[in-house]
Amino acid sequence: MSGQKVCRRLEGRVALVTGAGRGLGAALALRLAQEGAHVAAADIMLDGVEKVAAECTERYGVKALPLKCDVTDEAGVEAAVGRIVEEMGRLDILVANAGIVVPGPITDIEVDQWRKCIEVNLVGYMICAKHAVRAMLWQGSGVIVQINSKSGKRGSSKNSAYAASKFGGIGLTQSLALELAERGIRVNAVCPGNLLSGKLWQEQLFPQYAERWGMTVEEVRQKYIEQVPMKRECTEKDVCDAVIFLCSDESSYITGQALNVDGGQTMH
Repeated sequence: MSGQKVCRRLEGRVALVTGAGRGLGAALALRLAQEGAHVAAADIMLDGVEKVAAECTERYGVKALPLKCDVTDEAGVEAAVGRIVEEMGRLDILVANAGIVVPGPITDIEVDQWRKCIEVNLVGYMICAKHAVRAMLWQGSGVIVQINSKSGKRGSSKNSAYAASKFGGIGLTQSLALELAERGIRVNAVCPGNLLSGKLWQEQLFPQYAERWGMTVEEVRQKYIEQVPMKRECTEKDVCDAVIFLCSDESSYITGQALNVDGGQTMH
């Protein structure tokens, strides 16, 4: 991010990022701070968001609030939003990033694990949106961006729980956009491609797929890159650029959209 031009397009706004303790969520929190937003970084692991919040303040001079928060716990989410409003005065942006992946063939996956994926990825998004909207309505403005997936646009083999949760997330995004359009609140989603350099792929998916297919990790990586028309992987910067656009006034006439950021893999 050090090479990016600093525009401060979100100067003085207050943003909540869920799942902000590591990976893409941490990158999103830092990019929002770089753009001038005060950031509430929420995650189930407090130590991660404490580091992210400190970095937001040290690097970009914004206020930053670390919050331990489970997005499936409504009382906890309500308390977190209340604290944001109390300490920062308002809430302008929700980036609903928290999510999990529970892969497995339909014949083997445990129902409780399948249900947990829906609970975190879809119900958790709904809970966060519910309480963010309550905070936004009195000020008559706000932006919600859900981090979705290309798996929200097309099925994903042996990954039915994740795809179902993400398809549902687009339906929720569109429904909230219709409900809130006249109240000054815009709601959109971003659908990234495969973040092959992320910890999920490095620590879990690459080893699983390499073993399953009898390939090396590098061969698996190349296989996924070859599926992309632009012939490169999705990066955190690609996703952050799209999210900042949707949070900014540059997208003031855009709501109810699910923006593909996947190098051309999905074209609808």
